[in-house]
Amino acid sequence: MSALLEKSGAMLGFRGVLEKFCRTKASTLFCTWLLGGIIFIDDYLNALAVSESMKGIADQRRIPREHLAYTVNCMGACVCVLLPVSSWAAFAVACAAGQGMGMTEYLGAIPMMFYPICAIVISLLLALGKFPKIGQLKRAYERVEQGGELLENRARTVKNSEATAAGSSPLNFLVPMAALIAGMVIFEQNIVIGMMAALVVMLIMYPAEGIIKWKDMFDTFMEGASTIMPLLITMYVTFIMEAAVAEMGFMEYLTGLISRTFPAWSIPVIAFGSVALITFFAASFWSLIVISFPIFLSMAVSMGVNPSLVIGAIMSGAALGSQACLYSDAIFMVAAGTNVPNDTQFRTVLPYVLIGAGVAAVMYIAAGIFL
Repeated sequence: MSALLEKSGAMLGFRGVLEKFCRTKASTLFCTWLLGGIIFIDDYLNALAVSESMKGIADQRRIPREHLAYTVNCMGACVCVLLPVSSWAAFAVACAAGQGMGMTEYLGAIPMMFYPICAIVISLLLALGKFPKIGQLKRAYERVEQGGELLENRARTVKNSEATAAGSSPLNFLVPMAALIAGMVIFEQNIVIGMMAALVVMLIMYPAEGIIKWKDMFDTFMEGASTIMPLLITMYVTFIMEAAVAEMGFMEYLTGLISRTFPAWSIPVIAFGSVALITFFAASFWSLIVISFPIFLSMAVSMGVNPSLVIGAIMSGAALGSQACLYSDAIFMVAAGTNVPNDTQFRTVLPYVLIGAGVAAVMYIAAGIFL
């Protein structure tokens, strides 16, 4: 999809619309942040669509790719858990139904998803220049300001922001994206079917308009598919590791271990910390939600803790793990969209993840005591 969008000039056409609003670094990053909030149905779709929409403009404004990747990454799972119509929320509500709860409790949990709220606010403040640049991000800006590359030591992977194709209509981007979203919605938020629908629309639109010949369409399709093969191999190995961890019973053991014999007020912060810790190391998010809901929600009911607060803590921990885990699927998708490697993303996001996690932990302790 990315290769076809670039070859057709659709990205240049859509970029032309966005450039009217992205005249400075701050406005470009704010637009990236805003798009991340608008494309909320699924974190995969969020990562790919926002990356493809904004990286050309960000390159023109000399914004380090690390900052673009951080903003895209932050506005993925953190946004999805906060909105009840996303794929994450639909899955969590189904899990809560097994404990006699549902959408009412999930809606009540949204204001108490403290980590995603903190992460989104930090990302916005960074975009507007109201929050200090730390660690890898600070070094990235220093590198670019001194005339260096947009991505350190990896200039070959960062394509020139001026595409070889002439710009075409923004509709050549918007219509396939609409087909992708429609396919997801119709087929129960299945992004694979959505992407197939988008490809069919592109195969019809682009040759009909004469912007890509049929032969070039399939050549471009195969070129794009070949560039993602290293990513697919790495993800394949990651799924093997995840399955091995699950077979050993690591998640059940650790979750059960840290959930015993604690006072009622500590249940929310324990749920947040344990889920965040396990997802960070195990790269298992939705499966951990399945495991954690019965454990912590039953504890909440028996100990008189607000179930919505516990749901908020569990979803906060899962969002943190998705954003920070070095080999999470979210990190891989952002890498595919921005060309920023996983290790670079990890070093960039880590200081801000720790800040957000610290604030969220304090808020869960306070909420456990006073709510």
